[in-house]
Amino acid sequence: MWAQTDTIKPSAIWPDTHGGHIQAHGGGVIKVKDTYLWYGEQRTRDLDTAYRYVSCYASKNLVNWTFKGNALILTRPDQNLRNWVLERPKVFYNKKNKQYVMYMHIDGQMVDANGQVNTASGYSYARVGVAVSNRAEGPFKFIRTFRPLGYQSRDIGQFIDDDGSAYLIFEDRPNGFHIARLSDDYLDVEKDVCLIPEHMEGGAIVHYKGLYYCIGSLLTGWTPNPNKYATAISLAGPWSDFKDIAPPEQRTYGSQSTMLLKVEGAKQTTIIYMGDIWKPSAQWDSRYLWMPLHIGDGQLALPQPRPWTINVKTGQTNTSQPAGNTIQH
Repeated sequence: MWAQTDTIKPSAIWPDTHGGHIQAHGGGVIKVKDTYLWYGEQRTRDLDTAYRYVSCYASKNLVNWTFKGNALILTRPDQNLRNWVLERPKVFYNKKNKQYVMYMHIDGQMVDANGQVNTASGYSYARVGVAVSNRAEGPFKFIRTFRPLGYQSRDIGQFIDDDGSAYLIFEDRPNGFHIARLSDDYLDVEKDVCLIPEHMEGGAIVHYKGLYYCIGSLLTGWTPNPNKYATAISLAGPWSDFKDIAPPEQRTYGSQSTMLLKVEGAKQTTIIYMGDIWKPSAQWDSRYLWMPLHIGDGQLALPQPRPWTINVKTGQTNTSQPAGNTIQH
């Protein structure tokens, strides 16, 4: 039996309103009117391996989430693609045409000209996929895959600026990671605003009190590492040097960044670090690390995770006193 709660507990099982562990890994959150929508990788056990799934959850308070169903169920998008993955889905809501647009990382091994699978390059496809829906919970209709502006694209992130303009963050292994503006209908990548020449993934951006803060994770696969941040007065840069967001020996408390969520309340604005605690051998049991950041004047720090509450109307948070190491790896 599910019991409503007002507390977010980093690294613990996070049940939805039906009592099931939330399956929205590598995801992102948007707010439409008074409802928050959380989309992510559906990794429940025993899924049909012929498909990949993106889940949708809804909440009014960022704590209690209702499963709205699998917004996207996708079969292999390219017949030459093998051992394929769908990762880090991010959804934008286009207010002009009232359409939801989903971006995702599509990757895998390609069949060569001789019909053989190129096993030497596991992530050789390196594209984004795009799908659309008129309803938040879907079903989303898959449109196409492509390489944004002709570049390789692996991990992706999303950013919506204060003026409503939408950006895709994508990791381009040869060059770094890009901040690119979407077209007016959000269906294409229109302009490369900045290439940050750091080899990082899990990119996320927030605009807070006149500064842009960008965070990212080093390229260590499933293994956690010290995530880092930089700042700039413009998305186009120049960006500062990257610094650790937490003590490096903590390896971001076992998590990897996926998004920076801005909650603008009547009394204060809170920036939430959204991270994934991956469990590669039991992916359905992967956890979440959400914590309000210490941020301002060019500084950003992820505090030691512990249970906390948030009032989304006021923007105020309350964090419990530490009681030893509560983080489970």
